[in-house]
Amino acid sequence: MRAISLLVMSLFCIFTFSGCLLKDKNIVEGNGTITYINLEGGFYGIVADDGEHYVPINLPPEFKVDGLRVRFKGKIRDDLVSIHMWGTLLELIYIRKL
Repeated sequence: MRAISLLVMSLFCIFTFSGCLLKDKNIVEGNGTITYINLEGGFYGIVADDGEHYVPINLPPEFKVDGLRVRFKGKIRDDLVSIHMWGTLLELIYIRKL
């Protein structure tokens, strides 16, 4: 019984420290293009290179440039709602110009 407990504890530690159990599936990152969307009063979104559309809720003013290429990382905010029915709400963690 002690050997099984030790094995279970060892496997738990391996998976935990490797990030398998703690990885946040709501974090996305990639490259994309800032795009001005002329809907509902107008707003800026990110069209990721994989085709996904994101509406950043905290886009800094200096990144509000239509056509700007960026590298970004953010947390999907499915706990919030918006009038923009264009993409997924995203709270930026990191953004930089490419």
